[in-house]
Amino acid sequence: MYFAALLARTEDGWEASDTELDDVETLSDLADLAREHREEAEADDDTVLVFIEQEDAWFGVVRVDGEEDPRVYVSDAAAAARSSYGEILLTDEMLGREPGDDGADELDALDLDGTEDGEDSADDEDGEGSDDAVPAGPLGDTEILTDLGVSEKNLLSLESGDALSEIAEILGAAEVLETVR
Repeated sequence: MYFAALLARTEDGWEASDTELDDVETLSDLADLAREHREEAEADDDTVLVFIEQEDAWFGVVRVDGEEDPRVYVSDAAAAARSSYGEILLTDEMLGREPGDDGADELDALDLDGTEDGEDSADDEDGEGSDDAVPAGPLGDTEILTDLGVSEKNLLSLESGDALSEIAEILGAAEVLETVR
């Protein structure tokens, strides 16, 4: 199960809205969606946060500041790579790949759970999963929320499941996030 929300800061505090990502295919599309939300919310601040999570598997935070390139943090890149929404966040630059070398041949052979068609989801002989192209664990800008009160150490210590609620609590946006959940 997925959850996605947009948060923008207005004169009355944070405003949150849930969002559908069905028409979002790239990080650029997601940034455009965030900018549209900022305008609709008549935000006082140029910053819009996008929260995305797949229940108990991974979460991601995208920060869009004005017209700057979006900043991204993903709690578990390998888990996110097996998700259509996670793939939006994992850009070639983040993964250290050349543009166009997206590992699509490898990923196309995988089911959404990361196993090849008809294959068990058990780990390989070395105890690692089969997708070497995407590292397991956190990836991206670990200082994405530092100026908003969420330290790098705090962000890295968050567990999937409650992470977005904990971040929202620190931001002072817990109530508005819960209303759209």
